Amino acid sequence: MNRNFALLLATITAIIYGVSFTVAKEVMPAYIKPFGFILLRVVGATILFWIAGFFIKREKITPKDYLHIFVAAIFGVALNMLTFFKGLSLTTPISGAVMMVTTPILVLTFASIFLNEKATAKKIIGIFIGLIGAVFLIVYGKKIGGGNDELIGNFLVFINAASYALYLILVKSLTKKYHPLVFAKWLYLFGLIMVIPFGFEELKEVKFNEMPRLIYLRILFIIVLTTFITYLFNLLAIKKLKPTTVSIFIYLQPVIATIYALVVKSDSLNSVKIIATLLIFVGVYLVSSKNNEAKTQ
Repeated sequence: MNRNFALLLATITAIIYGVSFTVAKEVMPAYIKPFGFILLRVVGATILFWIAGFFIKREKITPKDYLHIFVAAIFGVALNMLTFFKGLSLTTPISGAVMMVTTPILVLTFASIFLNEKATAKKIIGIFIGLIGAVFLIVYGKKIGGGNDELIGNFLVFINAASYALYLILVKSLTKKYHPLVFAKWLYLFGLIMVIPFGFEELKEVKFNEMPRLIYLRILFIIVLTTFITYLFNLLAIKKLKPTTVSIFIYLQPVIATIYALVVKSDSLNSVKIIATLLIFVGVYLVSSKNNEAKTQ
């Protein structure tokens, strides 16, 4: 896999995530409460990863790496998803998407500490240009709709961002040793064990027989695309790219969330959003340009 293909996978992942903010918000909490939705999501993804694992060559995981995967599952599945869906249920889709833009700065910090990754001036400038664009979008742009307890919701999404940033750092070495599907199936199995206590009661309350067909399709979207496909694509991308480069694509999420809102007529376009979008794309370009990837770590 070449670098351009890895960048394409990261872009597709960002697009799916951007749409997911609104899709998930349309499902919860009206039809499924946040933790119940997470359990359903993780159960579905775990099944898909284990089925897919049967079609690749078996790899033996060393005993010490099981602990490494377990820790990665805490930050990449359990804490990450629980705080995200709970936070999203309290805030708005665009607010949640913009809170996620703190991830690249956190990844850059963690990478400097744990991976000795050099923070080049160009990369730092790109991160902050993208951050300015994303903050500009949320501060001056019209929101999709009002959120309850938005401050708490945004804080939870920030915790999710920090958790995801640490996850990207933790998995870098594992992606060099194992096929992404081998790693992912164990990651999700451990994650499933962790989220069962949080989501079991809420999942039991769900009245599946009363759900409209469109809600089923949205749930399927979250399980198959937002979980299975995005995690697989991210793991493939991070084999070739640095964690900081993968994380910069999070800046695209507010843009995608806004575009999707326009398509479903939940929002309107204005000059603020156009300017913010341009700033975000400039930030992505500066961080992902080739001279920042002279040596993949």
